[in-house]
Amino acid sequence: MSILVVTGTDTGIGKTVFAAGLAGALGAHYWKPIQAGVDPDGDKEVVARLSGLPADRILPEVFRLTTPASPHLAARIDGVAIDLDDLALPQVDGPLVVEGAGGVLVPISETLLMADLFAHWGQPVILCARTGLGTINHSLLSIEALRSRNVPIAGIVFIGEAHAENERIIPQLGGVASLGRLPLIDPLDPVSLAAAFMDHIRLSDTFKR
Repeated sequence: MSILVVTGTDTGIGKTVFAAGLAGALGAHYWKPIQAGVDPDGDKEVVARLSGLPADRILPEVFRLTTPASPHLAARIDGVAIDLDDLALPQVDGPLVVEGAGGVLVPISETLLMADLFAHWGQPVILCARTGLGTINHSLLSIEALRSRNVPIAGIVFIGEAHAENERIIPQLGGVASLGRLPLIDPLDPVSLAAAFMDHIRLSDTFKR
């Protein structure tokens, strides 16, 4: 089973759209173990609409929390406790794309960060980053946080309008591979996402189905 974990430098940067494109390109199963905020939909529903995957490849969350907040706070509001033992990777046939919640250092509980969960899994991570102002700092800090926990980094992908210098300097300073840039897509639908993914994202042969 090949597993890729999708995370981001921040929330709301487009990593769910990227995860949908990745899962569709690989013919993978998709799993987001912790969803915080479900109004009107959660990320699972977005991926179901955009990936082109059959319904049985979109796996249910372990925690589906109602409040759009950091998972540790959303869980507290919902009166549930998130424990590492609850978050074992599911066993599936073929590739699995896992999407984290928020950024790398988002707290899952009072003692556990998202990056700690990634380290526990030990699977390669793709870091999604904005292309605009501030992304150098956020990206390099995220890379350092992952690397300090010995989390393998499969590469970084940029999302948004082209910014040649940011797309050049971050992989160089961070010592990570660039997997390309997913542009803003309008209209955003399964066909346009699949086409943009094929045109702009470079997956190594290791990750191709």
